[in-house]
Amino acid sequence: MRAKVLVLYMFLPFLLLSSIAVLAQKQQKIADTHYQKLEFALAIEAYKKVLQTQEPTLPIIARIADSYRRLNNSKEAEFWYAQMMAFPDYDPQSLKHYADAARMNGNYEKAKNLYLTYAEQVPSATPEAMQLIATSVNAQLWMGNPQPFRVEKAPGLNSENSDFSPALFQDGLVFTSDRVDSKNNKNVLGWTGRPNSILYYSKKEAAGFSPATPLPSPIHSDHQNGSAAFSPDGNTIYFTRINQLKKQGKSVNTDPFSWVKFSVPENVNRLEIFISQRKGNGWSEPQPFPYNNPGTYSIGHPAVSKSGDTLYFSSDMPGTLGESDIFYSVRKSDNSWSKPVNLGAGINTPGKEVFPVVAPSGKLYFSSEGHQGMGGLDIFSAAGSGTVWKKVQNLKYPLNSPGDDFGIVFETTDAGYLSSNRESSDGTDDIYTFQYQPIPCKLAGRSFEKTETRPGVYEEIPVGNVLLQLYLPNDSVVATTYSDAAGNFTFDILDGVTYSIKATKPDYLTRSAAVTPTCESIVDMVRLGLALNRSTPNKPILVENIYYDLNKSDIRPEAALELDKLVQTLKDNPKISIELSSHTDSRQTAAYNKILSQLRAQTAVNYIISKGIDATRVVAKGYGETKLLNRCKDGVPCSEEEHQVNRRTEFKILKRK
Repeated sequence: MRAKVLVLYMFLPFLLLSSIAVLAQKQQKIADTHYQKLEFALAIEAYKKVLQTQEPTLPIIARIADSYRRLNNSKEAEFWYAQMMAFPDYDPQSLKHYADAARMNGNYEKAKNLYLTYAEQVPSATPEAMQLIATSVNAQLWMGNPQPFRVEKAPGLNSENSDFSPALFQDGLVFTSDRVDSKNNKNVLGWTGRPNSILYYSKKEAAGFSPATPLPSPIHSDHQNGSAAFSPDGNTIYFTRINQLKKQGKSVNTDPFSWVKFSVPENVNRLEIFISQRKGNGWSEPQPFPYNNPGTYSIGHPAVSKSGDTLYFSSDMPGTLGESDIFYSVRKSDNSWSKPVNLGAGINTPGKEVFPVVAPSGKLYFSSEGHQGMGGLDIFSAAGSGTVWKKVQNLKYPLNSPGDDFGIVFETTDAGYLSSNRESSDGTDDIYTFQYQPIPCKLAGRSFEKTETRPGVYEEIPVGNVLLQLYLPNDSVVATTYSDAAGNFTFDILDGVTYSIKATKPDYLTRSAAVTPTCESIVDMVRLGLALNRSTPNKPILVENIYYDLNKSDIRPEAALELDKLVQTLKDNPKISIELSSHTDSRQTAAYNKILSQLRAQTAVNYIISKGIDATRVVAKGYGETKLLNRCKDGVPCSEEEHQVNRRTEFKILKRK
């Protein structure tokens, strides 16, 4: 008996190892099945259990890394792709995925080195690698010089799961969430390990947002719903619904929220747009958008134009230029919808364009991986309509980040909400607020008067002790200062804010000017010169750059700009009346020049009156060639420059009240 026990004891380690091996094989089979069914969250969990019982292998590490990539969890993906590099026979494409994850995590130097290595291993991919390196360099520059926006998580709105695609509705937001909700959202997806995505509403309150509640039935259903948009009057909702179908074809769109394409064993998820009308406090039964075709392609992420008659959306329908494009359809007078039209190559790329939004300004916003960006999806703006679009611009950092940024909406012209996974440790999205924050900088000004040193030649003489007041658009004075002996003065100002500056001093006409500074950093200095004129009656004052075409009296655009300054002078000094005089050179006859100059002076006066100045305050006077400033009389040879000195417009103060 002791011998049998001894034999059993000797073989026990081998039995245990054999049992562990069997369990590991069984667990890996479970993991492989989850992976093949695209149940990535479950696959990761199962593969990690395998690693508890055996040494890592390249296939297991690769599938964990790939699963995290499919889940858009770039932080974990970067870690697991790094583990793959320990195996000498890794797929070089994994090196590119490793670099992509590092770039999306903001590790740009690491990403650039990985892209270089990728190009060395796959020479045919060198152009792609170089472009991605350029993207990384560009992103570093943007992060080092951020745009003037404050971006923060929306208080009281987000959950531990994904919350994204906000839409303004009834003093609050409708947004998409796959949060855990025992009452309304019980099913857990193997793909993400989280519940279905459904539409929630939350009202904006003083301290944040009210607890989110699902939109009622029939909007809320057993389907996944998301990314909604509303008509301008709020009475129509357009929203995305996912339809799960049996697979048809070898390569299909398996995750239409992000348009990831690869083969799937049995089922395929396809996006459709549904439309519902308000009925009292509820909604009508949602009707499908007539161009839905879930058996072949997806249509989703709706956006509505300001007029309410144009629907924008993302799709991979035939005619798509890349993975997914943005299309539009117009509602006709009979309420039918026109055939979808691709917005064209100005917007769409060989990559992915998704989540269009139309701002109150009418400008189109969308997210793209194909245009020059920072990492994942970046938000872009574009101006235009139909298939003609221009000025496609990246919103840069911090509205964009190394991660995915999308679903922007504007509450005002410079504030609103956007979706991003920038701070996520597991790839989930959150809703952020953004607010324009003007960059402070300095306005450096100089007050001076122009003194004529010889005919047609002026010297700038500093004017000190000028009272200068800085106004905001609501006419409130925000700062006051005096110019020094050299005429210099400074103000603290903010980028993009329109200010008016008023300069006053005894014996001078009051002068005001408007300025809208462009400040890129706090050390920027905006320059401004203020030319002051004496208030001495009957002293001619030159109105600069009032040029007329030969033998004509029409106001040219550049002349109008100078006359606008004179209009402002009259508004700043309401107690003065002036004579506006026009002078010609000596060419043509004296009688002709007299008539022409009077016509020119009267045309200028008519322009001034059209801007709201009382006609009794402005008198037109044409002097012809009677007040030449130089030797260029009849018969005297002169250059064009010399003749130009005599062709001038002046004004003088006739009286003060």
